[in-house]
Amino acid sequence: MASRTTLESKNLDRKESAVPVQKDPDVLAAAARMAGEDLCSIADLSSAEVRALMKLGHDVKRNPREYRHGLDAKQMVLMFEKASLRTRLAFEAGINTMGGNAIFVDQTNSPLGERETIADVAKNLERWVDVIVLRTYAHDTITEMAANSRVPVVNALSDFEHPCQALADFMTLEEHFGTAVGLNFTYVGDGNNVCHSLMLTGAQLGANVTVATPRAYSPKSEIVAIAREIAQKNHSELRLMQDPRAAAEGADAVYTDVCVSMGFEHESTRRAPIFRPYQVNEALMQKAASHAVFMHCLPARRGEEVTDAVIDSPQSIVFDQAENRLHVQKALLLLLLGGLANTASFKSEQALS
Repeated sequence: MASRTTLESKNLDRKESAVPVQKDPDVLAAAARMAGEDLCSIADLSSAEVRALMKLGHDVKRNPREYRHGLDAKQMVLMFEKASLRTRLAFEAGINTMGGNAIFVDQTNSPLGERETIADVAKNLERWVDVIVLRTYAHDTITEMAANSRVPVVNALSDFEHPCQALADFMTLEEHFGTAVGLNFTYVGDGNNVCHSLMLTGAQLGANVTVATPRAYSPKSEIVAIAREIAQKNHSELRLMQDPRAAAEGADAVYTDVCVSMGFEHESTRRAPIFRPYQVNEALMQKAASHAVFMHCLPARRGEEVTDAVIDSPQSIVFDQAENRLHVQKALLLLLLGGLANTASFKSEQALS
């Protein structure tokens, strides 16, 4: 694992080599390649495109006024089969503050594909809106919508991945540590959709990712294989284990999620004793580095996967993560919908080049 001194050195190098986002080759290449594309999985993106989303997200956060006309007259529909706070409001506020409009369709009582085929829904939506944002139970719902739609489809959560969450999480880590390269990131708990996206995003950004789960709740092998391949290319490491204390040893960040995701409430009684040793408490955080941060995608079940003492501590950055959902999702929409072409600073740069 990289030392704190090594990380600080990388942070200095990153600051010295920074270029304006309007000239950044990762951002410019991503703007050209991603326009009109879908985001069903972090694996849909290259490492350079994940870096671009980070860079653009930071700039959107620093300079929101620069992007206020980026998505003028663009229409976004959100179709959610699951309840939402952060995902829905961050997308709605994001497009509204960039000149576009959000339309919310509550699918909690009528799952997509039940009333009419997903293909038929897609062929209707593509004639009215510019982007489709889905929050579903089955990942196949998202991939089928993407396969049948001519406009971009975004995974706002499925049973397989939660890409927007992981992008916001690593943007938050970059704010705190300067870079994700060489960062020692530990996830403790259920090897679920959030875990999958965190593994992939960490690998794309060159972080060392350690995952500790109960043996029967490991992340899916196909995601592990993809993440390991990406990590190898980026000279980082992915480790899987069952011991949460060993996983937290020396970590720069410790992350957890609920042990009972939406849709699995019937398993609560069975899961509770299995996940009790994986609770992130003060004793576990003491295994991490002294500068370590605590992370959670929220909502948290206090007293279960995390204690109040940890989530309310100065180490906790959970609300920074929540805030950054807005900024990284704005960056994503700008890239998928070609919004940089409508942004004054990018147009000025193109005119000078």
